[in-house]
Amino acid sequence: MRYLILSDIHANLTALNTVLDAAKGRWDKAVCLGDLVGYGPDPNGVIDRIQELGAVTIRGNHDKAIAGLMDGEEFNPVAQFAVQWSREQLRSENRKYLVELGKGPRSVENFSIVHGALHDEDEYVVSPALAVDGLLSAPTELTFFGHTHIQGGFTFKDDNIGVLHMKLREGGQFSALAVEKGTRYLLNPGSIGQPRDGDPRAAFAIFDKDKSSVEFWRVPYDIEAVQEQMAREGLPEPLILRLSFGR
Repeated sequence: MRYLILSDIHANLTALNTVLDAAKGRWDKAVCLGDLVGYGPDPNGVIDRIQELGAVTIRGNHDKAIAGLMDGEEFNPVAQFAVQWSREQLRSENRKYLVELGKGPRSVENFSIVHGALHDEDEYVVSPALAVDGLLSAPTELTFFGHTHIQGGFTFKDDNIGVLHMKLREGGQFSALAVEKGTRYLLNPGSIGQPRDGDPRAAFAIFDKDKSSVEFWRVPYDIEAVQEQMAREGLPEPLILRLSFGR
């Protein structure tokens, strides 16, 4: 069984469709780690596409805010503007879909999924100190998380925490990681719609259960087309510009 691991799409339908084209024929079941919406110009299109895929999906903090499950006061002014704009765009059935999304952690066969940290879906896991709790207490050896928009993750074996930095060269499709028994993993596929690790290409992962491997992928997409669409919709300039730099 091969799982397509998607996260932090952030209403970027162009990037999502490019990812699905690149991954065509390489996966059997899709999984989404949350933040389908927020920031980008296609909230309805992304929700529709994820439902078409039949993806196992959990919520992210932007999904909660745009669904009205949280007020979003902790968001910066630019993000708050995007939340309000997205709320106004959502069709009623898609708002209902976001409201009904479950929270992580959730088990999917022999691995787990969560948006942020294991015990706090809104916490950013950006260091070994923040990763250790999830590494030790997750119900499975392998856990996928999102929220940080940074591809990579953490490992734990023999009382040592390792940090994985996935840096694919320009033109490279993916980098494979062997999943070893007896090692615990907290892995982030990266963000499809708004990467923040300095690489503007859309990021995702494919977990092959039978081969015990995770492929970390990067694919270029038409960033300028998305930026032009965002500008037409009146979305804030900082959100538009950051797509070019992956920050």
